[in-house]
Amino acid sequence: MGFSESAGQATTEGQPASFIRRTTDAVRNALAPARARLGMLEVDTRLIGMIGALVIIWFGFNIAGHGTFLTARNLWNLSVQSASIAIMATGMVMIIVSRNIDLSVGSMLAFLGYTMAMLQAVWLPQLVGDQPQPWIWIVTIIVGIGLGALIGSIQGFIVAYGGVPSFIVTLGGLLVWRGLIFRYAQGQTIAPLDQTFQMLGGGTVGTRVGALGDIASWALGALACAAIVLSLIGARRRKRRYGFPTRPLWAEVAVGVLGCAAALGAVAVAISYPLPPNVADAVAKERGIPVPPGGFATGVAIPVLVLLIVGIVVTFLATRRQFGRYVFAIGGNPDAAALGGINVKRTILKTFALMGVLAAVSAAVQTARLNGAVTNLGTQNELDVISAAVIGGTSFAGGIGTIPGAILGAVVMQSLRSGMVLLLVDSPTQDIVVGVVLVAAVGLDTLLRRKSG
Repeated sequence: MGFSESAGQATTEGQPASFIRRTTDAVRNALAPARARLGMLEVDTRLIGMIGALVIIWFGFNIAGHGTFLTARNLWNLSVQSASIAIMATGMVMIIVSRNIDLSVGSMLAFLGYTMAMLQAVWLPQLVGDQPQPWIWIVTIIVGIGLGALIGSIQGFIVAYGGVPSFIVTLGGLLVWRGLIFRYAQGQTIAPLDQTFQMLGGGTVGTRVGALGDIASWALGALACAAIVLSLIGARRRKRRYGFPTRPLWAEVAVGVLGCAAALGAVAVAISYPLPPNVADAVAKERGIPVPPGGFATGVAIPVLVLLIVGIVVTFLATRRQFGRYVFAIGGNPDAAALGGINVKRTILKTFALMGVLAAVSAAVQTARLNGAVTNLGTQNELDVISAAVIGGTSFAGGIGTIPGAILGAVVMQSLRSGMVLLLVDSPTQDIVVGVVLVAAVGLDTLLRRKSG
């Protein structure tokens, strides 16, 4: 009697587990055709998921803010604010993919921005006089990029050839570069900056605007569409040449149409944002014409143009050059990469040097936008940059990451901050939300890797 009861109890208790297994298998089998179709179409599910999350964030803040988020002005400012973080996030992808980390990017940005400001406002005027020179901004950018490459190379050398963990090296850099700012001018604000240099930040100086205007913006949109179409055609031809499967033609056309629509839509939004009334009046007076009924179009901001150039260059390095293939191979398996003949140490040094260059470019954008260098420049930027890369699909385990994903991750991060500012959320709460999002992104990545394993 006892045996039959215990057997019956075991059978009863096993029914829920068996039901769960059958349900899970049924769901997995039902989703299998969809997964197969997505695989055939070469759809990046993570990228699609981020786009969906971004849409939810935008519409959620727009509803909560009574229509103040999805306006041309706010979206234009959002693009400018995202550019600086996104520029550095492209380099952070390469760092994390190689199984390293750089905690010093915020302090490095501040040090480089302060150096470029000192060049324009103090050092060069002492050499050539106070009269404005048209070449000062060029020298400033060259020196800033060179110094950024040097700093990145020093940190990369210590990591690669010294064997010191990147966490420790860059944590020390975070303190060193921030501390050196106070050695310049005891932490004083350095301003004003060269007027041409200020255009890199997307601001206005008199009648000069750090944006492309309507005609140049539409030309940029047309160029982007041409690049999308040509890249799709080139990728399809390469796959056919080497016998790889290709997407259906309708899928290629759909991807091209959606990409061109996104590019032209972004240009349309940028153009719909008019110049401020006082700037428009000055421009009309200078040109000797009345202000148009809709005002003068601002167009795509210069920082966004810089971001596009950086994104294209780093994507090319990551996907089309030997350097990028080596970085991903090292992130996948460092020992196998070394046995395969890859110079692991030199490649890691190059990734940190690239990060230093991108920190200098981002420093130029932020300093130009502020028209000066301040001591809190770049504060907590390291958090936003790492978060953008991780939210964009870069794995801390190494070997996985995309440049477009990091750029989109930067937009997601800045959208969260911008939306909370519109809703008058205090700064500590903003940090809490960003921290939760970062932990959730890393947790999701870990879960997906465990499932795939």
